[in-house]
Amino acid sequence: MNKATLVIMAAGIGSRFGGGIKQLEPVGPNGEIIMDYSIYDAMEAGFDKVVFVIRKDLEKDFREIIGNRIEKRVKVAYAFQELMDIPEKYQEKFAGRTKPWGTGQAILCCKDVVDTPFLVINADDYYGKEAYQEAFQYLTGKKNCEEGKMSASMVGFVLKNTLSENGGVTRGVCQLGKDDMLSNIVETHNIIKTPEGAMVIGENGIQRKIDVNSAVSMNMWGLYPDFFEILENGFRAFLEETPSDQLKREYLLPTIIGDLLQEEKISVKVLKSHDKWFGVTYKEDKEAVVNSIKELIASGIYPETL
Repeated sequence: MNKATLVIMAAGIGSRFGGGIKQLEPVGPNGEIIMDYSIYDAMEAGFDKVVFVIRKDLEKDFREIIGNRIEKRVKVAYAFQELMDIPEKYQEKFAGRTKPWGTGQAILCCKDVVDTPFLVINADDYYGKEAYQEAFQYLTGKKNCEEGKMSASMVGFVLKNTLSENGGVTRGVCQLGKDDMLSNIVETHNIIKTPEGAMVIGENGIQRKIDVNSAVSMNMWGLYPDFFEILENGFRAFLEETPSDQLKREYLLPTIIGDLLQEEKISVKVLKSHDKWFGVTYKEDKEAVVNSIKELIASGIYPETL
């Protein structure tokens, strides 16, 4: 039987959400949270294990709100992303840091509980059924490795399907080459929805247009256990070269994969999803998410009670 694990990154503090832990906000008719729908779709596609990456201080709330319930349906493991879960030699250097290290470290935390191909997702994003089906088929199929390169995949979304009505979003904007292989990815901040389409607003306030049909990453990566070694070595190098006063610099998956692409060490197949993404980047997004879930239930995509 083909095995694959769903890894859910839920350790982020949710700085833009404004109070409360956005990953645990109820959005379904019976108190379901976005993760309930993600796990439902993943299990339907064939995933047989879920790993939650959380902060240790969230564990009690997390288990009560979702963990204990999900354990009755599928194999569950936890990985804890902690600030000081770094090699001892760097602990003093970064003693003043309060921000988690980012998505690269979140995945590295899973190395002892993941031994199959795995799909990475954000806890507070709704990706739709097609994404999980595409990802599972690719992860459990024959690996299409280019010689000497590590293999990976990414589910790409259309930018216009991933914008918020309530403010700027960060997206990994992708360039695709032959056979839908990823040739470049650029983490792009503050993409704003406009009446004409979309705009990027730079730190200096300068605006530039962006094509709303661009392929973007929503942190939905298909990876294999050999990726952990790359992450481990890369994280050490990141800690070494990061100045001690840069307390917000993060070790991010899109940047890591972008660097590996430039070094020609990885080949990434871009799988397509045409579903509309939704999520709670801002508190004001919640109402739209609740309404979207209602519509999906009304159209028979989900049962009233999962």
